[in-house]
Amino acid sequence: MGSRKRALRSALEASSVDLLSYLRRRTDSDEAPDLLGETFVVAWRRLDDLPEEPEQARMWLFGIARGVLLNHARGVHRRWALADRLRGHAVLAPVTAPPADEHLDVRDAISRLEPDMAELVRLVHWDGFTITDATQVMGIPASTARGRYQRAKELLRVALDPAVAP
Repeated sequence: MGSRKRALRSALEASSVDLLSYLRRRTDSDEAPDLLGETFVVAWRRLDDLPEEPEQARMWLFGIARGVLLNHARGVHRRWALADRLRGHAVLAPVTAPPADEHLDVRDAISRLEPDMAELVRLVHWDGFTITDATQVMGIPASTARGRYQRAKELLRVALDPAVAP
């Protein structure tokens, strides 16, 4: 086995649990193992792009997982759009509220952020990445991430405590 293949195998083994957790927090937990498998396939296809430094390889894998998630979300969106077109203007029964959850207000506030802001907040607070590491996963400049993160914190502060509103 070549050295690049060994390096990728080592990176995958070292990061697979964290990658699966990352995917589970962002999608249906039943879909997460399939998305992890797809992440592995993409990583093997892009073997020549694997960074040599282990931490950089880890960030590279999270970047691939993020791309897999985005592709998955686009597919889900297309399926829902098709279902909506097929349903036409049928009236659906009202959706009941989910059971009370102590963190539902936070998750709801995060979900109302712009997608890139929400992802940055999730990477930092759910996955424990530094902003610098999150920039590598998201493929954005550090200055962009810092600005988005500050703006996201302001928006979340207002959303979670209306008394803070300017």
